Amino acid sequence: MSWNLGELLAKYGVPGAQVAILAGGEIRDEAAGVLSLRTRVEATTDSVFKIGSITKIWTATLIQQLVDDGALDLDRPVRDYLPGFRLSDPAATETLTARQLLTHTGGIDGNHFIDCGRNDDAIERFVGTLAEADHLYPPGAVLSYSNSGYVVLGRLVEVLRGKPFHDVLRERLVTPLGLRTAATDPYEAILHRAAVGHMATVPTKDWAVSYYSAPSGSHFAISARELLEFVRLHLSDHTLAALREPQVEFVPDFGGGVTGWGLGWMLYRDGVVGHTGVSKGQKAFLRVTPSAGVAVAVLTNSTGGAPMAYEIFGAVLKDLAGVETTPLPVPPANPAGIDTGRMCGTYRSTLYDVTLSSEHDRSFLTYRARDGLAESMLGGAVKRVEVVRLDDSSVITAEPGNGDHEVFSLVGSDGHGRARYLHNGAAAYRISG
Repeated sequence: MSWNLGELLAKYGVPGAQVAILAGGEIRDEAAGVLSLRTRVEATTDSVFKIGSITKIWTATLIQQLVDDGALDLDRPVRDYLPGFRLSDPAATETLTARQLLTHTGGIDGNHFIDCGRNDDAIERFVGTLAEADHLYPPGAVLSYSNSGYVVLGRLVEVLRGKPFHDVLRERLVTPLGLRTAATDPYEAILHRAAVGHMATVPTKDWAVSYYSAPSGSHFAISARELLEFVRLHLSDHTLAALREPQVEFVPDFGGGVTGWGLGWMLYRDGVVGHTGVSKGQKAFLRVTPSAGVAVAVLTNSTGGAPMAYEIFGAVLKDLAGVETTPLPVPPANPAGIDTGRMCGTYRSTLYDVTLSSEHDRSFLTYRARDGLAESMLGGAVKRVEVVRLDDSSVITAEPGNGDHEVFSLVGSDGHGRARYLHNGAAAYRISG
C-alpha cells in the first residue's frame, strides 16, 4: 500500500476503515481506526462493515444464477413468476421485467418506506404493499434509482428458490465462497467485530432498518477482503460477465463518475465497474477493472468517507490498472448563472417537492416535505441549500455536505422549455405543474 491509512483517516475525519486490493490474483488488506467512537474498539481486517447498496450486485448475481438454471427469463414479465404480483399501474403490472428492475428503469418508487417487520415474510409483505403505492414511471421509460425494485428481485429469488432471501444468499454465495466474515442480518453481525456508522463524529443509534430491504442493501456486512473474494468470482466466472454489459447508455451526472449501468453494476470510464453503498452512517466503495484483474474495496464507518475513497482509487487504479479515476466534483471557481427558464421549477417525488429558484444572482434548492415521514427524514418541514451552475445541464451544492458536493442534473423537456426531470443520486424527480 502506498499510503498510510491512519493518516488518511485523520485527514478526512473518518473513525475507521478497511481497504483491500486484488491484483495479480492476490488480495492485500489493511484496517485502521476504530469501529465506534463510543466503544473505541479497534478496526481490524476481520471486522465487518455494512456495504449498503453494493449488496445489489450480490442480488443481481443470485438473479443471474436463476437465469443460468433456466428458472428465469429477464425479459418476461415479473408477474409470470410472482403469483398475485400487482402494482398500482395495471399496465406496469403486465409488462415490468427483471431486467428493468436490475437497471433501475422499472419505475417503482424508490422512496416507498413501510414497516414490514423483521420476520422471514417481510419481503413478501413489502412487495404486496406495492399494489397501493404510487408507480412513478412506465417501465423502461426513465432511469430512476429504486431500492424498492431490488426488493422485488429479492422476492423473485425467494419464490424461485423456495427459501427466505438471506438463506439463499448464504447457501448460493457465502458458503460456496468460504466466506467467514459475511453477516446477512444484525444477529449475525454481532458475532463479529461490527462497525458502527457515524454521522460526522456521532455514532448512529440504529444499525439497520426493516428486513424487507435486505436485497437492496440494508443488512449485509462483510470485510473488505471477503468482498473482493466475491469480486474474484465475477472475474473468473464467464457467465457473470453478462452483468457488466451496458444496459443504460445515458446516465445523468450525479457526481460519482458513473457513465452507464449494467445489471447491478455501475459502469465508469475506461472499463471500470463498481458500486457505492450508503447505510446508517457507513459508506462503502468498490471499483473493479476486469481487463486488468484489479479491484479495490474501501469500507468506512462514516458518512464522510467518499473523499478518502476517491483518493485511494485515484492512486491504486492508476498504478495497477493504468486508468484514471474521475475525481469528485467541485463547484467552478467562477460559476455562470443557471439557465432559469429551463432549470427553475418544482420537481416532485413521493417524499418532497424540490424547487430550484434564482434570487438576486444566487440559486437555491428548497425541499418541502410532503408528509410526516419526509419531515422526519429532512429534519424539518423545509430545507434550503444554495447551489451553483456546474455545466449546461447540472447544478452543484455550493458547500460540501459530509465531505463532498451533491450534483443535480436537469434533463429532458416538459414541452414548455423546462427540464422534465431533476436527477439526484440517480433518482428522478418529475417537474410539477
